[in-house]
Amino acid sequence: MRIRKTPLIIPSQPLLALGLEGSANKLGAGVIKHSPDGSTTVLSNVRHTYITPPGEGFQPRDTALHHRAWVLEVIHDCLTHADVSIRDMNCICYTKGPGMGAPLQSVALVARTLSLLFDKPLVGVNHCVGHIEMGREITGAQNPVVLYVSGGNTQVIAYSRQYYRIFGETLDIAVGNCLDRFARVINLSNDPSPGYNIEQEAKRGKRLLPLPYTTKGMDTKANGNGDIITPADLCFSLQETVFSMLVEITERAMAHIGSKEVLIVGGVGCNERLQEMMGVMVQERGGQVFATDERFCIDNGIMIAQAGLLSFRMGHYTPVAESKCTQRFRTDEVHVAWRN
Repeated sequence: MRIRKTPLIIPSQPLLALGLEGSANKLGAGVIKHSPDGSTTVLSNVRHTYITPPGEGFQPRDTALHHRAWVLEVIHDCLTHADVSIRDMNCICYTKGPGMGAPLQSVALVARTLSLLFDKPLVGVNHCVGHIEMGREITGAQNPVVLYVSGGNTQVIAYSRQYYRIFGETLDIAVGNCLDRFARVINLSNDPSPGYNIEQEAKRGKRLLPLPYTTKGMDTKANGNGDIITPADLCFSLQETVFSMLVEITERAMAHIGSKEVLIVGGVGCNERLQEMMGVMVQERGGQVFATDERFCIDNGIMIAQAGLLSFRMGHYTPVAESKCTQRFRTDEVHVAWRN
């Protein structure tokens, strides 16, 4: 990425960005507007999800085929809902990574093509930073500890000196991936998502089964001592244990940096029980929890447009010849030039 050391561009007229997201099974396109008065407006946010049968995950090749089949329709609907043309865009933003290789490449190819056809600057965006910046914009959180919890990433993050620093992260698989795998084991539906269905099942659970509080790659077996263990009890126990770990490490980060705010982002961030548990902890510290609904916490194109346009306004862009994707693109590698 080429960088010009210029201050944040204050537009004399509205700036528009198209964001394309396809790092996993969610294909999204969104248009965002930054106005001269400093306000931000979401003009459209369209998404289509690749859903597999119960008990099955989604493979990179099949997910990429889904994105290729739906991407033109999703972009068309996005522009139609926003009542704008691709020619009105100031830049086209796409997910550079992290994510699944084949789906990332499929969407990046479309972004490159649009950039060349309509002579628009291209901006590669870190998926994780997209979640954070959209969360900050929607909730108004100023300087929060960020709990980023999704299918592919689980990180506790805080901002310092124009970088998002990672205070803790899962050592084996992300929490979202853990929930997805467990949903397959007990044959829960993938529609609308495994994590959502675990959440609903957990609401019916009544028994808290003892599970290891720290699981560094170990398999876990729940022992019911001869009693019947229901899927609802398993879902309830898994959520309570995993979310307790997330709350604890988030509280440590809050104490370390002296923050009173927590921002929860990522697909698992929609979970009401996680928000409730985090809320109890933060309230005891005299703070506040910020979270978004499924429109913005689940992977979407508008978060890529928001982070991309912020970067573009700093003079950053991605030459087409350098517009590669990467499955490993860490949050703390990104220069967050737009924050002081």
